[in-house]
Amino acid sequence: MLVKLSPNMAMAAIDKFFLCIISFAMLFNVALVEAAPDAALVSQLPGFEGSFPSKHYSGYVTIESEKTLKNLFYYFVVSERNPLKDPVLLWLNGGPGCSSFDGFVYEHGPFNFEAAKQAGGQSILHLNRYSWSKVSSVLYLDSPTGVGFSYSKNQSSYTTGDVQTASDTHKFLLKGYMVGNGVTDEVYDGNALVPFAHGMGLISDKIYEVINGLNIYDILEPCYHSPFEKQDNGNGDNNVIPNSFKQLGQTEKALPVRKRIFGRAWPFRAPVREGHVPSWPEIMSNFQSQQSNVTNDLHQSNSHDEPTFHSNVQVPCFNDEIATSWLNNPAVRKAIHAAPESESGKWELCTGKIDYNHDAGSMINFHRNLTMQGYRVLIYSGDHDMCVPYTGSQAWTASLGFQLVDEWRPWISHDQVAGFLQSYQFNLTFLTIKGAGHTVPEYKPREALDFLSRWLEGKLI
Repeated sequence: MLVKLSPNMAMAAIDKFFLCIISFAMLFNVALVEAAPDAALVSQLPGFEGSFPSKHYSGYVTIESEKTLKNLFYYFVVSERNPLKDPVLLWLNGGPGCSSFDGFVYEHGPFNFEAAKQAGGQSILHLNRYSWSKVSSVLYLDSPTGVGFSYSKNQSSYTTGDVQTASDTHKFLLKGYMVGNGVTDEVYDGNALVPFAHGMGLISDKIYEVINGLNIYDILEPCYHSPFEKQDNGNGDNNVIPNSFKQLGQTEKALPVRKRIFGRAWPFRAPVREGHVPSWPEIMSNFQSQQSNVTNDLHQSNSHDEPTFHSNVQVPCFNDEIATSWLNNPAVRKAIHAAPESESGKWELCTGKIDYNHDAGSMINFHRNLTMQGYRVLIYSGDHDMCVPYTGSQAWTASLGFQLVDEWRPWISHDQVAGFLQSYQFNLTFLTIKGAGHTVPEYKPREALDFLSRWLEGKLI
């Protein structure tokens, strides 16, 4: 999730930084920022030679919650264009339990990572021409506590949920916000996956008719780029996956370091239910065997409501070796002022340390309230996302009942149709990105920077 801050805050962010990321209204106008300590400045990063295009800061903000100290880690990239006028964006990855360094390393950070020549070697960093810091300052925050480099010495802090996380990472909604491929509602998002997969030609009419009783990992989420997936040898042996999905691995991002069709990694409908949300490591610990055994399990489910999962199913498309290796390098941790591994633990893209609960219900009413208060909102979705299909987001934005001001139409980027959009009253826009998966800037970096720039400047997309 991304939040846009005001230009005044951007001016302060050049040589200042956030005093607290907490929900104290009195600090909002009185003491929001303070001079950044010299120790917060990042002067170099292992793997990169040369000068940064702008200033980088990183470190911890310590907050007190229920008499427990929580250390939230941030990495702040000052705008490369005009920090005095450009907005500040707060970037929060989802999961729940996934580090915002996913966005930094794989999506829209200031660097492209070139894989090491050999296992365990040093990745080489190159400047990213499509970094979102080209048009804004970006604050990457690891949240909630226990995610990424954020930690607490009190392990009870790792039991959390929607409400507590929102309190700890107070969102400064001064101008507006963006949500990319986000889970919003149990009905709309929970019921979107199967019709989407059927419509995209991933499952047959027969399977579509009886889907509720099946284990859906393999039949709905084939991973063309998985080492366990049989590749197309040119003789048509791999006809299950449409060409458009195969092409998801052919990202336009320079030096791509992971190829994937983004697997859900959760049991069917789990991300949108109330209660405990299984983490990625939690799921993976239960699914260790290779996909070749899945077929035998497809007929073993005895539930008509939810699929039964078995220990010989593998969660597809989970490979984050570049980020894991680089961010666990002691020299990197020292350079970005992260606590040593002995104190905060090993960095993981998506942690299994937290016990996360959905306790805020559907997000639709929150969106309705915020938009009606005057905040500009952009809901964007990759149209090939198998994690949170765009059809669910399209349906819930329409369900708000706002008047249409710009009916469904293509939007153009660099003289090509880049997707479709629909705009409503109260400055709400829903936008798709053609050919993109769950992490849009990873698949379509040029188009992502294009729509971001226009939205930030209030221009027509």
